[in-house]
Amino acid sequence: MGKTAFLFPGQGSQAVGMGRTAFDEHPWARECFEEADERLGFSLSRLCFEGPEDQLRLTANAQPAILTTSFALFRLVEKNGLKPDFVAGHSLGEYTALAASGVISFADAVQTVRQRGLFMEEAVPAGQGTMAAVIGADRETVDRVCREVSEELGVVEPANYNCPGQLVISGEADAVKAAGEKMMTAGARRVISLSVSGPFHSSLMKPAADRMEDVLGQLDMRDAAVPIVTNVFARPEWVADKLRHALVEQISSPVLWEDSVRRMVDEGVDTFVEIGPGNVLTGLIRKIQRGVTAVSVRDEESLRNLLEKMG
Repeated sequence: MGKTAFLFPGQGSQAVGMGRTAFDEHPWARECFEEADERLGFSLSRLCFEGPEDQLRLTANAQPAILTTSFALFRLVEKNGLKPDFVAGHSLGEYTALAASGVISFADAVQTVRQRGLFMEEAVPAGQGTMAAVIGADRETVDRVCREVSEELGVVEPANYNCPGQLVISGEADAVKAAGEKMMTAGARRVISLSVSGPFHSSLMKPAADRMEDVLGQLDMRDAAVPIVTNVFARPEWVADKLRHALVEQISSPVLWEDSVRRMVDEGVDTFVEIGPGNVLTGLIRKIQRGVTAVSVRDEESLRNLLEKMG
């Protein structure tokens, strides 16, 4: 019998209306949204359900909104008796994974990612840093071009190793642009500029990482009930202090998503369940490893489909 991993999405998965059906139909999902509203001191639930979209997209709003929606859906999955052997989350999603694994309370997770979002927005002045997706280039090319351009022009670094042929680079705006052009010359199919408010997962985020270290240092964290495959080290971790360290490092380090998925496959995982708005991670899984089951739970209907599959 193969193992199951629950995966939680990161920023970019938000959409106005997310979590609404779960909120309307399940008291334990409603509790999550109400707890988030209370902890943050404003109506995050209204922002999730009604928008406006430009407000929902702001990093400091998107992060707690995605986490709350994902955790509410996780509670539904859990109440239906499904349990994971591993959990993992993409960037912000790692906090949802920690809450799902009992490392931090849900209320603490919401408060912490709100602060994380604010720190990330404030780390680099608007317009100075950016990110771009690189399609159709291999890791070695991306790594090499980033090194070369960083030496000549300014900081540009790999930020996300998402799946074969899909990487993200991050850094100073001019350096990211130059690196993108150089990668096209080196054979990349496309370079797509991302509409983000900063150069996430690059060394330019060090000020945000330092501030998060203080916040996380004061957070009550327990050892994980289910092993968490961390973005930074791409291996299972249980120990609270090591998970705390991974969260600090994660802000200014690349997300090793492809490596994390391959590690879970090596550990015997053959079913990946993405829980949260959107289905970005489900698409990545299919590109990383053929032959595994990858499904997403983003509403009532997709949960029913999953339960039928799991039988």
